[in-house]
Amino acid sequence: VQLVESGGGLVQPGGSLTLSCAASGFAFSMYDMSWYRQAPGNARELVASVASNGGVTNYGDSMKGRFTISRDNAKNSVYLQMNSLKPEDTAVYYCTGKRWPLQHWGQGTQVTVSS
Repeated sequence: VQLVESGGGLVQPGGSLTLSCAASGFAFSMYDMSWYRQAPGNARELVASVASNGGVTNYGDSMKGRFTISRDNAKNSVYLQMNSLKPEDTAVYYCTGKRWPLQHWGQGTQVTVSS
């Protein structure tokens, strides 16, 4: 099982980034997929989630209207489009797949929002 995140980096406030997560080793299309993030000293928090068929999405309150989660089951990939980034969005972003009772995590990708 592998979840490999990419697309993180340094961006200025107000900028955009798109994170990607490539999955392998499990039945991706049957899993609900999510992005979480964790900043130093903070608990890991939900950023966004998308149901296995892509039909239902949910977002953390501070991400609504700025972030968009999507998935491509043909490519075993999930994406996170992040717009209007703020310094408080700085964190390590993790991709995770869940299908009870299993949950798989990636290693994370650093996003830093700073001028």
